[in-house]
Amino acid sequence: MNLNDKIRTIPHWPTEGIMFKDITTLLQDPEAFRETCNQLHDRYKNMKIDKVVGIDARGFIFGAVLAYQLGVGFIPVRKKGKLPFKTISQEYTLEYGENIIEIHKDAIEEKEKVLIVDDLIATGGTISATVKLVEMLGGEVVECAFIVEIPDLKGREKIKGYKIFTLTGFEGE
Repeated sequence: MNLNDKIRTIPHWPTEGIMFKDITTLLQDPEAFRETCNQLHDRYKNMKIDKVVGIDARGFIFGAVLAYQLGVGFIPVRKKGKLPFKTISQEYTLEYGENIIEIHKDAIEEKEKVLIVDDLIATGGTISATVKLVEMLGGEVVECAFIVEIPDLKGREKIKGYKIFTLTGFEGE
């Protein structure tokens, strides 16, 4: 199955010039969704992972399913002001603005092996900030996993030295 065929492109959203990759069409297709989740599980089922971190909001979908399949805890990284307990935060820049993400201070214990999951890597701002949050809490990033990569936006450069896994990509977009 070609996952690219299951992902819709929305031109000029949320701002002019952005070619937004909408995974809701992949999620609507039960076979594509199952295949995506199974591919992630197959990759990580034999790795030592203590926690899966999912990035707000689409990383929650795949991260939660994967944590369940692996039998490990799930940690949400959310936009500022959405978590109810004590947090630490990190600012970041993305292709169409700036933002702040947070994680609960007690979410990860020292030396825990952490897998970070999100739907897409583009400019790398969000994943870079998430890696920093995990490490500030003492976690060790095992790998960063994405459904989609847009290589032309060079997001990998912001997390050099970390293992990165992607299921599919869109060149030249």
